[in-house]
Amino acid sequence: MIKEQKKTLTTAEVAARFHELAQQEKWFEIQDEFFAENVKSIDPSHSPYFGYAEGKAEVRKKGEDFVGRIEAAHSLYTSEPLVTGNHFAVVREKDITVRPHGRIQIKQIMLYEVKDGQIISEQFFY
Repeated sequence: MIKEQKKTLTTAEVAARFHELAQQEKWFEIQDEFFAENVKSIDPSHSPYFGYAEGKAEVRKKGEDFVGRIEAAHSLYTSEPLVTGNHFAVVREKDITVRPHGRIQIKQIMLYEVKDGQIISEQFFY
């Protein structure tokens, strides 16, 4: 019996599926489907909300910790991805109430690097 080889997705294909899931606010599904085991998650050094995490489990924990502090989501928006080479970027806007900061608005660019069909880094600019 011949084992079927899984096709490695291109950056554009990863970005398209990312967009489909992001429109449904399925961020943990994006992590499950695309994040490499050694993924890095990088926020600005001045951020009062997030920090740096490395490794799929640590990046997941970073996200879960933040989501667990959200008390209300007033509006959420993610743009279509802009793809070039092995990167894609989206604009993300959040108007949320989060402990202990209260209501905050975050407008950011989210930059993703793809290698061999997996996201190896996410970096946030805000």
